[in-house]
Amino acid sequence: MNAIEIINQLTEQITTLDFIICLPGLTLFALWLRKTSFGTKALADSLPRRNKMGFFLPLIPLFFWITSISIAISATTKTPTDLQNAKAAFVYNLILCICSILAAAITLYLAKISFARRLKGFGLNPKTVLKDFSGALVNLLGIWPLIVLAIVMTTFFGQLIWGQDFQMQPHQELEFLKTHRQLPTRILIIITTVAIVPAFEEMLFRGMFQTMLRSFLARPWTAIALTSAFFAVVHANTAHWPALFILALALGYSYEKSGSLFRPIFLHALFNAANIIGTLIQ
Repeated sequence: MNAIEIINQLTEQITTLDFIICLPGLTLFALWLRKTSFGTKALADSLPRRNKMGFFLPLIPLFFWITSISIAISATTKTPTDLQNAKAAFVYNLILCICSILAAAITLYLAKISFARRLKGFGLNPKTVLKDFSGALVNLLGIWPLIVLAIVMTTFFGQLIWGQDFQMQPHQELEFLKTHRQLPTRILIIITTVAIVPAFEEMLFRGMFQTMLRSFLARPWTAIALTSAFFAVVHANTAHWPALFILALALGYSYEKSGSLFRPIFLHALFNAANIIGTLIQ
C-alpha cells in the first residue's frame, strides 16, 4: 500500500462529527498561538509551587500503584485470556479502582506534608472547581484537533512501515466496554476510567512529578515536556504514545497556567468520557 492509498483510506475514516469538533478547536488553538507568540509567552507568569519534596518522593505512590495492581491481578487472574471472562474483567477493574484510590490517598498525604500551603498549594482548592471545569472544556476543545492529527499520523506511518494490517488498538478499558455488556461491569469501568484513574494520575504526574521537575528546571515547558513523555511511556501501548504525549502537554500546561490541579483532572476526565461515549455509540 502506497502513501496515497493510505491517505485516501484515512480520509474516509474521518467523519463529519470530527470536522465539526475540530474546526472550533483549530480556531481556539490558532488564537492561543497568536496571543502567546507560539506558546513562548504562555507561561511567562508561571512560578514554581513551593514545596520540600525530594527527588524520589513521587516514586513512592507510583511504586505502590504499579506493585499493588500487579500483585492483586497475579493473585486473581491466571492468564491474560481470563480477562475475556466478564467476571475476571469486573475483578480487574475493581482492583484498578481500589489500588488507584489507595495510591491517591498516599499521594494526598505526601502532598499535604510537602507543599507550603498543604493541599491548596498542591492545587486542590474547592473554590475554583466551577472555573476549572469550564476551563477544562475549552482546553479539551483546543487540543482535540492535535490529538486527532497525532492518531491519523501514527496510523499513516504505521501502515506505511508495517503494512495495511497495522491498526491502533483501542485502550483496554474501551475493549472491555465493547466486549462485556453487563451493567455492573460497565458502571465500574466508567467510574474507574472517568473519575478515579484521572484524579490519581493527575495528582501523581502533574501534581508530584511535574512540580518536582519544575522546582529544579528554570523553564516550565521543559518540566511539562519531560512529565508528558514519562506519562506516555508508562502506558503500555506504544502506538498511543504520540496522542498521549500531546494530551499530557495540555494537561501540564493547564496545571501550570491555572495553578489548580482540578483543571487537568477535569480535562483528563472529559477526554476519557468522550472516548467512552464514542465507544458506546459505536
